[in-house]
Amino acid sequence: MGKILMKGNEAIGAAAIKAGCKYFFGYPITPQNELPEYMSRELPKVGGVFLQAESEVAAINMVYGAAGAGARVMTSSSSPGIALKQEGISYIAGAELPCVIVNIVRGGPGLGGIQPAQSDYYQATRGGGNGDYRHVVYAPATLQETVDLVMEAFDVADMYRIPVMVIGDGMIGQMMEPVEFKEPKKRELPPKDWATDGTKGEREPNIINSLFIDPQELEDHVWKLEKKHELIKQNETRYEEYNLEDAEVVVVAYGTTSRVVKNAIAKCEEEGIKVGLIRPITLWPFPEEAFDKINENAKGVLTVEMSTGQMIDDVKIAVKGKHPVYFHGRTGGMVPDPRDIVAEIKKIAGGEK
Repeated sequence: MGKILMKGNEAIGAAAIKAGCKYFFGYPITPQNELPEYMSRELPKVGGVFLQAESEVAAINMVYGAAGAGARVMTSSSSPGIALKQEGISYIAGAELPCVIVNIVRGGPGLGGIQPAQSDYYQATRGGGNGDYRHVVYAPATLQETVDLVMEAFDVADMYRIPVMVIGDGMIGQMMEPVEFKEPKKRELPPKDWATDGTKGEREPNIINSLFIDPQELEDHVWKLEKKHELIKQNETRYEEYNLEDAEVVVVAYGTTSRVVKNAIAKCEEEGIKVGLIRPITLWPFPEEAFDKINENAKGVLTVEMSTGQMIDDVKIAVKGKHPVYFHGRTGGMVPDPRDIVAEIKKIAGGEK
């Protein structure tokens, strides 16, 4: 079909529909409102259903119901709205149901502001709801990557019976870039023989549940989930690496922040400073193996985020004490400036840190 110039939120909706999403339940919040608006207009054209729920809590429980019936279903929101959905996300993970959740992140805490941020990293990667659970988290850096990952998210959700989150800051939702809707790689997806889609008199009823009164049954279930998490780590970890082999300084950044960092790296290279980049594409599973490729003589690792440093813990774990870890960030809706990043890189390269 060729490339089409689209706004990010609308491109996400188009990718979801192309991936077979037939149900969307959500509630308005800036800066993702164009996504439900797009779905409300386009889903009925393909025989799907858009429903604006009375609240974010209601929306995520509608997702639970549609996912339990075996449908491809999505919801979207922005930071405070995702916070309200956390109980439902935990229930969905506990019941092993596939769905896609989009978070177009705004500044916080609380209502915060409507400008872009990356301050939901803890919420996304640590499981904001209760219990021992995880969900896959994709962090695209461009609209093309966003489209590709949204389409893949539905397959990954079905493959592992798990919620998949696509997290982008407000810029991902609001910017316009050309995108092409390519077919995702083919996966052999398991049948949804667990779905509560009616017995038709041919089988015993399926039961969707996350409640286990017997503690031994619950422990067995949790370890079953953990085995699935380990399988996802082995098969689905994604990252981009650049110039790690002889880098004096390695920068870690994700999403649109990584694009700012690439500008800073180009400036450093003009001045003869060799700088590498590790860009996590999956925030969970976090790409720890990428850090084993860092040059042993590197002077330091610089984490750059639109937050107060929520990714640093994962970076330090992955570095394994081999290199000092530094941080540069802006928060509250402020975007890092390439000149400030260059200044931080120069300090590390010059041993000033």
